[in-house]
Amino acid sequence: MGNSKKYVNSLVHSLNSQFALKDLGKLSYFLEVEVSYPTNGGLFLSQSKYITDLLQRTKMLDAKPISTSMVSGPLLSAFQGELFHDVHLYRSIVGALQYATLTHPEISYSVNKACQFIHTPKHTHWQLVKKILRYLKGVLYHALWLSKSDNMSLDGFVDANWASDPDDRKSTSGFCVYFGNNLVSWGSKKQSIIDRSSTKAEYRCLTLLATELEELLELQDQNLASTIRDQQRRALELWESWKYDKLVKSQHKMVFKRYSVQRW
Repeated sequence: MGNSKKYVNSLVHSLNSQFALKDLGKLSYFLEVEVSYPTNGGLFLSQSKYITDLLQRTKMLDAKPISTSMVSGPLLSAFQGELFHDVHLYRSIVGALQYATLTHPEISYSVNKACQFIHTPKHTHWQLVKKILRYLKGVLYHALWLSKSDNMSLDGFVDANWASDPDDRKSTSGFCVYFGNNLVSWGSKKQSIIDRSSTKAEYRCLTLLATELEELLELQDQNLASTIRDQQRRALELWESWKYDKLVKSQHKMVFKRYSVQRW
């Protein structure tokens, strides 16, 4: 169907013959996401109203913005500090922040960290949530830009924060995927297994990204060029070695060989 007005109108007419439809015009607001159309093409996705409502709920509308959502320093523990007095508020705001990552992928790691303390939040954890909100106030009108691109390849970037949890020494994975020039998928996830080396933690990140790319390829042309990028050379060498290992099943080798790997 594409952008053909003829086929779009034909589809709308067919649906209208079976259901009561109403033409709402050009999309501008849907499920708390604001859509605007810049003059240079494409579209902007933002959540300024949604984030403003969050700031009002937490009485932080007049808070001073900061430039980062999470400051470096001592690692947060689930067992240190006093209990936060309003567990319901903590869970509500953190849940709402998860939806804010839809247009602000840069807060995915911070929000994932806040989610890890949702059962028994402490005051230190609430301070993390407030930092995220103060950061969002500073980027209130920033948006995710999606535009037409001649580049039809998938590029994935991945990294790991090794042993970032002081309580169980588990690592955290983070990834993002570009389809052409557009950011289409991202995420941050705590790993389920303790790794004794940063190489193993990075390798688990690579497998997480490969799984995400496999799902995206099912929606697109399987022949799309796909690249995985990581910072750690040793993890990339380990990935490359599996392509020729005799102990690896042939169907798994196909996955390893499907992606080219590079450092970034």
